[in-house]
Amino acid sequence: MQSLKIYNTLSREKEVFAPINAPHVGMYVCGPTLYSHAHLGNCRTFMSFDVVFRYLTHLGYKVRYVRNITDVGHLENDGDEGEDKIAKRARLEQLEPMEIVQKYTVDFHHVLQQFNLLPPSIEPTASGHIIEQIEMTKQIIDNGYAYVVDGTVYFDVEKFAKEYPYTQLSGRKLEDLLENTRDLDGQDEKRGRLDFALWKKAKPEHIMRWPSPWGEGFPGWHIECSAMSTKYLGEEFDLHGGGLDLAPTHHTNEIAQHAACHHKSPAHVWMHTNMLTVNGQKMSKSLNNSFLPEELFAGTHPLLEKGYSPMSVRFFMLQAHYRSTLDFSNVALQAAEKGYQRLMNALKLVASLKTSGTSSVKVQAQVDDVYNALNDDFNTPIALAALFEGVRIINSINDGKDTITEEDKTLLQKLFNEIVVDVLGLKEEEAGNSDKLDGLMNLILEWRKDVRTKKDFAASDKIRDELLKIGIQVKDGKDGVTWTVQ
Repeated sequence: MQSLKIYNTLSREKEVFAPINAPHVGMYVCGPTLYSHAHLGNCRTFMSFDVVFRYLTHLGYKVRYVRNITDVGHLENDGDEGEDKIAKRARLEQLEPMEIVQKYTVDFHHVLQQFNLLPPSIEPTASGHIIEQIEMTKQIIDNGYAYVVDGTVYFDVEKFAKEYPYTQLSGRKLEDLLENTRDLDGQDEKRGRLDFALWKKAKPEHIMRWPSPWGEGFPGWHIECSAMSTKYLGEEFDLHGGGLDLAPTHHTNEIAQHAACHHKSPAHVWMHTNMLTVNGQKMSKSLNNSFLPEELFAGTHPLLEKGYSPMSVRFFMLQAHYRSTLDFSNVALQAAEKGYQRLMNALKLVASLKTSGTSSVKVQAQVDDVYNALNDDFNTPIALAALFEGVRIINSINDGKDTITEEDKTLLQKLFNEIVVDVLGLKEEEAGNSDKLDGLMNLILEWRKDVRTKKDFAASDKIRDELLKIGIQVKDGKDGVTWTVQ
């Protein structure tokens, strides 16, 4: 196995990855709350962990990748107040809550398929694991870290924090959290300001409810991930991931619940993806700079000059490290389009390279650079830079400036197929559009051939130059005419 280092949010350093039960790896990623359309922040997170899943599998690990769906219990804020978001959407659209879940699950899966994400090994729903959440809540009560008030079960944060490092993931001080949390008023039934609900008593108007030892109610948001990760990955597993926004509250409370129940932290490594910005500003509905994937593909949002294909967007996202902020702009997306096309052109070209008895290029060095980057906390931008050095080599060999042996060609072809396609998840765009472009270029080149036959070289050069202006390079070689999209 490769020596793989992963940045652990818990320890705040890169650690050598050592699976608990090698070669088996357990990976849990917090999935979406399905009360609206999939948004780009979620897509970036799931794309990042898609690469993690793909690369670990590529290295030979047997990965069980669990990504949940939150379809109950996520209230309007983290203070256990307000209406369940899915129930609220159901009221607005006059549908059953599970119709809302189904509607947006289909939308979510469709978007991820367009981005070429692999499905997880298991995709459990919170509503399908009510029993597990109730049992875990009962155990936390029995262990003395939760209390019941009129049908609602609260986690006792301050009691837990006396025995365990409650804020270890966020690095914040408990005193500061207490100071910044609103004062308890006389109506609040919680004992402590930071206490959160493991189980909520359902009000008469609440749609989604289940029987429990404490009366009819529904689970809190945080308990679902703890219950499902334990069920499918055990009391200790390898990787837990999600967006950086989940670390201070949701993941902090996950660790607390799990430790209160099982007396140990659930995951050995915690991974978090950073946020998206647009033209340097945080993506926000209030700023009208938040667009859906479909708007990005179609170019229908006012901030977009045109539509961008799913693979171009995937390439764009891979150009930033998952722990870095990623800024959307038309300039950056258009540059990504060109970069993606250059990579795909090289992928097609490498198979047709002519070989010789010697290599004037160092293919093994390119292979090592790509793997060194991916082994260093899945550093996709550095891996892409190394791949583009490979693109330069492929083009140089194709132009006759360099030579390559059959052995090195096989190595280079294997690198591009396995890393670009299998690990980075990039693929050719929709065949229909590609076929149309091929047909159009065949017509243009036949026309140009006729022009050259008539010795009208000025017209021939004009066709070539005009194509180059729109990003299509035509080359006249001794083996015929070739063209590539730049």
